[in-house]
This record gives sequence, C-alpha cells and structure tokens, in this order.
Amino acid sequence: MTSQNHDEYGRLTPMLAAIEALVKCESPSEDIDACRSVVALASDIATRVLGTPAQIKEIEGRPVFWWGSERPKVLVLAHLDTVWPIGSFSPLWSIEGDVVRGPGVFDMKAGFVQALYALKGIEGDVALVATTDEEIGSHKSKALIHDLSSTADAVLILEASLDGKVKTGRKGTAMFQISVHGKAAHAGLEPENGINATTEVAHLILQLGALESAEHGTTVVPTLLSAGTTINTVPELAVLEIDARSFSQDDLRRVDAAIKSITPTLEGARIEVAGGLHRPPMQPSSTQELYEIAEKVAGTLGMAPLGAAEVGGASDGNFAAAAGARVLDGLGAVGGGAHAAHEWVSLSSIEPRSAFLHAFIKELLA
Repeated sequence: MTSQNHDEYGRLTPMLAAIEALVKCESPSEDIDACRSVVALASDIATRVLGTPAQIKEIEGRPVFWWGSERPKVLVLAHLDTVWPIGSFSPLWSIEGDVVRGPGVFDMKAGFVQALYALKGIEGDVALVATTDEEIGSHKSKALIHDLSSTADAVLILEASLDGKVKTGRKGTAMFQISVHGKAAHAGLEPENGINATTEVAHLILQLGALESAEHGTTVVPTLLSAGTTINTVPELAVLEIDARSFSQDDLRRVDAAIKSITPTLEGARIEVAGGLHRPPMQPSSTQELYEIAEKVAGTLGMAPLGAAEVGGASDGNFAAAAGARVLDGLGAVGGGAHAAHEWVSLSSIEPRSAFLHAFIKELLA
C-alpha cells in the first residue's frame, strides 16, 4: 500500500507522499552521495510545500538542508541521515492500519516532514536545518549547531518522541577505542612465549562495570570487539569500543579519566586509548521553560498533555543545550523501533503533531 493510491487518508496524503519519497531515498550517514540525494529531494519537497526551495549547503564536506532565516530566532533542527545501509531494510515502505514502516521513518524522516508542513504560513525569523551526520556523532555539523543555537531564542529538535512524550533530558556521551597490544606466538608450540591481547582485553572488560553509577545513570558498555588473526596464533592485537553515557557531565569526566588511566594486567602488554567525551548532557534546566510553553499550547489546542521524559539516547539537542539555548527535544514522530527492524510511525499522529508544532512555533515567534 502506498500513500499516493489511497484517498482515504485525506489531507494526510501529501504528507505521506513526502515521507514515502524520503524514506525510499535511502540515506545512510556514511554514503555522502546518498545524503546529497536525500537533501536535494528534501529541497524539492520544500518547494512544493512552502513555495520556495531550501538552500543546499556544504558544511565540512557534508550536505545540509537549510530553509529560512540565516540567523533564526527559532531554529527547527532535524537530520536526514539514517543508520540503515542501502538495501538492508525490507520492505522499503509499508502501511498496515495505523502503522507506517520504513528505514528512517521514525528516526527521523516523518518528523522532518511534520516540520515542513508546520512551517506553512509561518512568518518571522525561523529556519529548518537538517544535517546528514547525526547518526555518526555530528562531528562535522556540531560547530554549526553550536553557532546557530548560541543566538537562537529557541531550538526545537525534531527527533522522535517517546510514546508521544517530548524529551526534556538526555544523557551525555563519551566514546572510546582501546587497542591492546600483546605479542604473537604459536598457540600450540609455545603459547607461553606470547602475550595474549584477548586475555588482556578480557581483564579490561571486567573492570568497566565498576565505573558505572546508578546515582547518575552512568553506563559504561563494551560494544565492538575484534582480536587475533588465526585460530592457532596467540593474539597480538585486540581492539575494544566502549560507549559511556551519563546524566552528569562530572561523572562522564570521572569515567573518561579512569579509562584513560587503565593499566595492563599482563606483564608486557600495552594499552592505547583513543576517543573521549563527546556530547554533553542535555539538562532539564535547558528544557523546562519551552516545555511549559509547549504544554500550554497543547492545552489551547485541546490536546492531551504531552508529557515529558529523560532518556539515555543523545541527539543534537545536547549540543544546542551546551550552547546555552532554550531547547525542547522529541517533537517529531510518534511511533517506535528506532534503529530496529520494526521501526514504525503512527499514521494517525502525523497531522496532529505537525499542527501542534505549527502553533508552538507561532507562539514562540509572537
């Protein structure tokens, strides 16, 4: 079932058509050509929806969608890249009842389209900016986000909601790559002459749990691991990736210092640590004011209370908050399954969320 062929969706049909087109234009973060294609398509859709095309900018070698003011008072921030390699999600698009599925539909192409339609009829210093490297850490776009956020009155993040709730707090992040250097030897003839990098990294992994803190919601998670070359060789090298998160920047600094000071257990082994602190936490103090305004707007529209949540996932809202901006996150799609094979959006929520965002932006510009 596709949106173009079913009149029963009424005024949602153009929005669904736009979402479908963007979802089918697959745009994994690592594929620059694919990201350029999705930004070009988004600009074409903006022309149809808003009457004027978006600018397509290159920021640090990454394509960026930019519609509206060069120095906005209200910055609406989105991203058009996804975690899905081309061809990895099947079927590419489907609708069953209230469930719309496709790669990136929830995170966050539906939210982007909701923002486009929310801007119809809006006048004032507002911009919709969509980057293409959010899913890989926003390393190229974070300076742009910081710059725009530092002078904006409000930054609205169109990341997906949590069951309809907006997001008023996010953990900060730190990412590490630890390389453990040992010494190769024949695993059968003379293993005692080797220094086993796999054994050393196992000792290291067991130390990570002690760095976590329930008080601050601090997690230190070993994720990717590679080691060795052949089954009959004592591994000379092991490489471990670590994802650390916390609601407390001070606790992230503690974890950062601890990981960077880890020493080997096995005599002769050597440890190298790369990486460190990345996104700072988005604190509720950065979001409280806009959240109160949002609930007021929702009440005026006769909507149920939005509700709020603090979550472990990070977003570009973390960078905006660090710039001192008033921020509200999770204003995008209602659904679930971000980064998962069951990723989905609630069809019936698309138009109401867009209408709410329209009223919210008008209130902020008044």
